[in-house]
Amino acid sequence: MDAERMVAEARKAFFVMFGFLALVWAVQLANWASDYAFSRHHGIVPGDVGTLPDVFAASFLHWSWEHIEANSGPLFVFGFLAAYRGVARFLGLSVLLMVSSGLTDWVFGDAGTRGVGASGLVFGYFAYVVVRGLFDRHLIDSLIGVVMAASYAYLLTAAVPGAPGIGWLAHLGGLVGGVVGAWVFRDRDRDRGGVRGGEGGGERAAVEPAAANPRAALYKELDDLGLL
Repeated sequence: MDAERMVAEARKAFFVMFGFLALVWAVQLANWASDYAFSRHHGIVPGDVGTLPDVFAASFLHWSWEHIEANSGPLFVFGFLAAYRGVARFLGLSVLLMVSSGLTDWVFGDAGTRGVGASGLVFGYFAYVVVRGLFDRHLIDSLIGVVMAASYAYLLTAAVPGAPGIGWLAHLGGLVGGVVGAWVFRDRDRDRGGVRGGEGGGERAAVEPAAANPRAALYKELDDLGLL
């Protein structure tokens, strides 16, 4: 991905996450006005087949203003970092995380509970950002992953059995989904040795500056390091 395209994707990622958060807060406002009827009717109830479709709706619902406030900051930060290399890939990842976190809670959760919240997405985006660079062999993403892992390692305490008052199963399912998503949505061009099909059925290098360009050698070195 060249610099201009990366900037364009980062811009789109910013507006996508801004819009997503605005939607989540708009749903919260309607939910609060209805005395949290949406959360009561569309939460995930473990073992209840009728609530299986709610694995998608539950990510947009919360139980209180404190609940949504706790999720919003990490959701935006991790979501943006997950989306800045491709919004289409990010949307596919989001669906995967809703399913992995929701189904983990539905299959293994305690009967009689009703789970909602975007925290499954938060943990999934976090795991994706941490390991994505390893699958893509991309230096910048690897460095971002190290920084995020070191800065937010404490989040993992909310994904272990027995965490009081927390839907730790949804968090764990999100973490697993994030790792799986990093592999599923990895950069396959790098898997093929950095070669992409060109027009007319030919092949060309992923980064192909003109031979006469004095910056050609620099571009090649940056690409070899995974910086482009």
